[in-house]
Amino acid sequence: MAARIQHVAGRACVLRGDDIDTDRIIPARFLRCVTFDGLGEHAFEDDREQAKGDHPLDDDRFMGARILVVGRNFGCGSSREHAPQSLMRRGFDAFVGGSFAEIFAGNCTALGLPCLVLSVPDLATVMDSIDAQPDQQVEVDVDARQVTCAAGRFDAQIPDGTREQLLEGSWNATSVLLDAGEAIENTARSLPYLRNFA
Repeated sequence: MAARIQHVAGRACVLRGDDIDTDRIIPARFLRCVTFDGLGEHAFEDDREQAKGDHPLDDDRFMGARILVVGRNFGCGSSREHAPQSLMRRGFDAFVGGSFAEIFAGNCTALGLPCLVLSVPDLATVMDSIDAQPDQQVEVDVDARQVTCAAGRFDAQIPDGTREQLLEGSWNATSVLLDAGEAIENTARSLPYLRNFA
């Protein structure tokens, strides 16, 4: 059974703007890798280069952040799983935003990374609070469906099925398959075309 993801706590990084697509999160030229190792250092590489050191991921105030706070429709565009992989390898363990592209959110769940959605006013309050006090602790509570920061506690949304997968530890498909090893072997033994086949 994979780890149960009930909450994530730590410092947060604010990345403002809507419709940030996966091409911006991890530029296409980095997709040729066999493994996902090293993708973290290239997260938002082109945006960071254009910002000339003024990108939130290069801001010393947000170094070591575990939670990325974003706008609406984050992760839209292609379905590449490299996007959440690069952010996870950059050190982010959870996302809070106005909304997430469906495939991006699904890819995050498959990695055990919760994506919680706040209302527009609550998201603005959380972003402003983190910008004003970057060293504060932020908590993403999957079980309670809440996000807590210095500005208060806010109700958040996460789909029921996703929440259950994270809380029960069934988000990791490989782990679920390994846990079912005996049942798989029993089924294989019961199939006539897998026994005494010559």
